[in-house]
Amino acid sequence: MPRSFRSIALAGAALAALAGLALVELPFETATAQTSTTTLDKPAIEQIVRDYIVNNPEILIEAQKELTKRQEAAQAAASRQKLAEKPATLENSKLQAVLGNPNGDVTLVEFFDYNCGYCKRALGDVNALIEADPKLKVVLKEFPILGRGSAEAAQVSAAVNVIAPDKYRAFHDKLLAAQGQVDGAAAIQAAKDVGIDQAALKKAFSHPDVKATLEESYDLANQFGVESTPTFILGDAILPGAVGVDALKKRIAAVRECGKAAC
Repeated sequence: MPRSFRSIALAGAALAALAGLALVELPFETATAQTSTTTLDKPAIEQIVRDYIVNNPEILIEAQKELTKRQEAAQAAASRQKLAEKPATLENSKLQAVLGNPNGDVTLVEFFDYNCGYCKRALGDVNALIEADPKLKVVLKEFPILGRGSAEAAQVSAAVNVIAPDKYRAFHDKLLAAQGQVDGAAAIQAAKDVGIDQAALKKAFSHPDVKATLEESYDLANQFGVESTPTFILGDAILPGAVGVDALKKRIAAVRECGKAAC
């Protein structure tokens, strides 16, 4: 929720809660009074609530903290429910690109788009994890959602994985680290730069596994409610955004310890 809407929601929640409190705490005599002059009308109640909030603004901070806590708990519960029965294709598809240790004891799945700024930021985090953790398996899911250029780049990327999986990481790093928007032409150039045969690459565009790779990624994203990039799936957690290398390390350690992203 954008910050402005969150503030409005919090204020509304606080107003409603305090309004209820004001009504509950009215003396019994007032609540049972027969004359309209002793009964607070809506504007009067709203004024009382407004005055209380103005005089005690810290309650909004407390409410925001509580709301964030509840939202995080709800999100974690939803993630656990969705991941209770993982399809094999999430971590072990024959179509996927794999970095790190293909037989690792922990699998980190990343849905990404080559034109995603936060994916570019997360590239260094993922590479750092791979270099520091020889038991980590990283699965990359092509998830082009940022326009035609992204779709073209993903098609080239999937084709690279079909014909030259041993060169995929070099290609992936080069294209994802590129400045500005990328498209099919930029992806083809990146493939050329890392030594991939151009004729074989163009021929691979029509390989059935290229289309199947993208379809599988979209199906998995829909199943797990992935709507943005990057989104990581680790253990029983779905983690949207570039969460940072330290946060990922902590969760990877937790998966090893207790089988969950948070013990």
